[in-house]
Amino acid sequence: MREYLLTLCITAAVTYLLTGPVRKFAIVAGAMPEIRARDVHREPTPRLGGIAMFFGLCAGLLVADHLANLNQVFEKSNEPRALLSGAALIWLIGVLDDKFEIDALIKLGAQMIAAGVMVMQGLTILWLPIPGVGTVALTQWQGTLLTVALVVITINAVNFVDGLDGLAAGMVCIASAAFFMYAYRIWYSYGIEAAAPATLFAAVLMGMCVGFLPHNMHPARIFMGDSGSMLIGLVLAAGAISITGQVDPDNLFGGSERSAVHQMVPVYIPLLMPLTIIAIPAADLILAIVRRTWRGQSPFAADRGHLHHRLLEIGHSHSRAVLIMYFWSALIAFGALAYSVNSASMWIVLGVVGLSAVGLVLLLLPRFTPRAPRWAEAFVPPRYRRRRAAPAPGAAEGAGSAEDAASAEAADDEPRAPVPVGVSGGPGVPGVNGATALGARSRVPRG
Repeated sequence: MREYLLTLCITAAVTYLLTGPVRKFAIVAGAMPEIRARDVHREPTPRLGGIAMFFGLCAGLLVADHLANLNQVFEKSNEPRALLSGAALIWLIGVLDDKFEIDALIKLGAQMIAAGVMVMQGLTILWLPIPGVGTVALTQWQGTLLTVALVVITINAVNFVDGLDGLAAGMVCIASAAFFMYAYRIWYSYGIEAAAPATLFAAVLMGMCVGFLPHNMHPARIFMGDSGSMLIGLVLAAGAISITGQVDPDNLFGGSERSAVHQMVPVYIPLLMPLTIIAIPAADLILAIVRRTWRGQSPFAADRGHLHHRLLEIGHSHSRAVLIMYFWSALIAFGALAYSVNSASMWIVLGVVGLSAVGLVLLLLPRFTPRAPRWAEAFVPPRYRRRRAAPAPGAAEGAGSAEDAASAEAADDEPRAPVPVGVSGGPGVPGVNGATALGARSRVPRG
């Protein structure tokens, strides 16, 4: 565990220290695209944060190669080298896209090639644990197609969810933390060496996200861009492929498959766990494809219909929308992890159900935002205070300054609705001129 933690810390430190210089390089290189219709930030922000994340990945793997125990992962398996090869290719395509806006079909082809490079070096799915059937061995073509499909889906799922400051990095960090605990338990508790590469990938991925998040939290100073989102998506997929297709579930417990089901972890948990860690991004991806296809658009056509956009539209602030997405990612990932430890416990099911109810209340919170009574306004945040009426025209200039300050603070703290592109906000309010901004709410007092 100490060596995994050291690898994580080195990866995080290198990523964090390099992000600042990378930001300056992105500004000089002109990797600051104009604000698009689907963006929610107001000012052009540099991309290319994936450069720092890639060098953090390289540093983490280099350190792990020189540690006493983790060095055996590189000696007994070619999976770390396969990951580095595929990551270098997808990262290069992402850097070019952040600068020159590569066509979506070209990026899709590059993702398939990167997955094929990893398959050629041994990082592929060899068998699948299927409930009711058992462990099914796959042919070479079946394993290759399934591996490529999983890599492409995971990369695009992470890329689609990268729409708010700190959202993609935080969600992937949460997912990789749950995945690390699961893989480490298989490797350490059951002595299965085939799970060691997946554990290393999860530790390095956590370090990449932790090191980048301080620069990417709202308001973000730099975006990871496609060079970062596709990179962390590929690393996440590599860990899922390694733990699913390389570890035989029958070896987790010893004995028959039926006894394994009745002991601690169902035999299909290695198949479900990688799917749960990308459940929210994958759901967003599927909904986006269905929505765009239903409208007669290309599945690759960008829009403002993603889950995080909908959270903003119903009234959540930027930070609260990100935290809600974090909550659901953690609930699904760690809920599956808890179930894998003790699938017979009813308390786990009740806990997941209870937390899901809490999550639904948080989702609907803007629909019934409470207003505190007058006597309690001094003890609650400004967003829960009642608005003051506008002062009379002849009122003294200094009168009501406290109320104005409180009202301004409440307006800043309240979620804001998006302003339509190119539409003027009214008399004296200029249009957005092609950018999507967030305007203030109406100042009409509530009845």
